[in-house]
Amino acid sequence: MGPGKATTEHKMHTWRVYVFASTWFSYVGYYFCRKAFFVVKGDLTTDLGLDPSMLSKVGMAYLIAYAVGEFNAAAMGTKFGPRKLVLTGMGVSVLCNICFGFANNMWTFMAFMFLNGLAQSTGWSGNVGTMAQWFRKSERGRVLGAWGTCFSVGGAVAKGFAAFMLGLAGWRWSFWAASLVLGAIWLLFYALQRNKPEDVGLPPIDDAASEAKPVSQVDPKKIHAREDSSGGFSMNLLTTILMMGSFYFFIKFIRYALWSWAPYFLQLSYGLAHDKAGYFSTLFDIFGFFGVIGAGYISDKFFRGGRALLSLIMLVGLTLTTLVLWKFGSHSLLIFGITYSLIGFLLCGPDSLISGAGAIDVGSKKYAVAAAGMINGMGSIGSVVQEIFIGRIYKAGGDVTPILYMLLFSAACSTVMITLLVLRARKGKCNL
Repeated sequence: MGPGKATTEHKMHTWRVYVFASTWFSYVGYYFCRKAFFVVKGDLTTDLGLDPSMLSKVGMAYLIAYAVGEFNAAAMGTKFGPRKLVLTGMGVSVLCNICFGFANNMWTFMAFMFLNGLAQSTGWSGNVGTMAQWFRKSERGRVLGAWGTCFSVGGAVAKGFAAFMLGLAGWRWSFWAASLVLGAIWLLFYALQRNKPEDVGLPPIDDAASEAKPVSQVDPKKIHAREDSSGGFSMNLLTTILMMGSFYFFIKFIRYALWSWAPYFLQLSYGLAHDKAGYFSTLFDIFGFFGVIGAGYISDKFFRGGRALLSLIMLVGLTLTTLVLWKFGSHSLLIFGITYSLIGFLLCGPDSLISGAGAIDVGSKKYAVAAAGMINGMGSIGSVVQEIFIGRIYKAGGDVTPILYMLLFSAACSTVMITLLVLRARKGKCNL
């Protein structure tokens, strides 16, 4: 190996570490300015008189904007590049959370929550689009498995931090302190992130070798027909993305139902103190961390990069766990905690595999931002739907049992959708 090649490889390795770290911390940081509201909901009820229906409307403003923003972010990221997209999104989210700390009524929260939703929607597709340019398909299961812990770590740390600030200084400081954290991460991202290797004088990542031997005997003609004659998605690729998005609809329904309402229910239905409810709710994310790591490693080690089949196995387990939660969880805090933790493990693995590495695999580096944005955008509709129904159902009956049944139904539907994707992969129609 000549000195020139050695220098290039060293530089590539260094920049890959920079990009991995900056994008990982970026998405962790997004959660600080996303999660505070969900942790302080109970205090907004007692301090400002916002009932579950009003809180649901505030949450809907955020989630609708997030869903709309995901589709817009897909187009904006492709046009302007992930760097500008993510820096803008983080900056706006910081400003919104500063404003939340001064809010005193539902309408102020709704206005800035809508703007925050648009800003937050830049995070996933922008950062996944960056990772697509720096890592090969053969590496993505392990690398994206490790990188995908950003949303588990982000969720756990952000909720714990918001709960800590809630107990220490009150709910307003849960927002203000979150802004300080994301502001510091904005500076880190600005210093270390670059869109692609060519931006720092390095050659582009070559995916040709790994694409040539796809998973599950995929037909290369079908997989590489990523563009139609007009230069857009082929019908085959669009069908796969729509199916992945439908799967993600139900996954995000469950994830956001638990993220959005678990601290609130733990405080009002199970009688936990407001800060303890926030800490308890981090169990989902802590166990989700291990689900993401394990799924990424196993998909490359034992499934030859096959994302869909491993996801199916985990989702069968998820459905059985939500069945136990629905049957017994409303009567026992212990059973709720155990099943809540297991759901985090079994849901976050497939979540990361399909929306992260899977989106890159089916969309290629060229369309990774657009594919991730479309899949996450469709998923975000599920998060909007749960916010519409859960607040109303709980206000009407004050009972979590029908809400737990909705989680069971969504888990079963996600299992059906991933089964269809497994069958599609076996027919050679998608690269999952």
